[in-house]
Amino acid sequence: MAKESTDRITSDLFANEVRRGRPKSNPHSRQVQLKINKQKQTQRDKRNGLKRIELKVDSELFEKLNMLSETQSISRAELINQLLHAQLNQIN
Repeated sequence: MAKESTDRITSDLFANEVRRGRPKSNPHSRQVQLKINKQKQTQRDKRNGLKRIELKVDSELFEKLNMLSETQSISRAELINQLLHAQLNQIN
């Protein structure tokens, strides 16, 4: 039986063949792409007047925030933002 290069049914004939993956669409490595994307995100947030706050919470509160954000169909960050605004408005 002759080996046909377009035949993909008989996989045993092509076990040693290395097939090319997805074509490279970006000249940068993945690590550099992530760095560039993060810089662009930071610039977008800065233009929109957003500031970054890092917050550590216990796992129980984290799960509650996740569940509440899912039920309201918003992101966890948006939910926390709404909760903080509501609490600050209540204090004032």
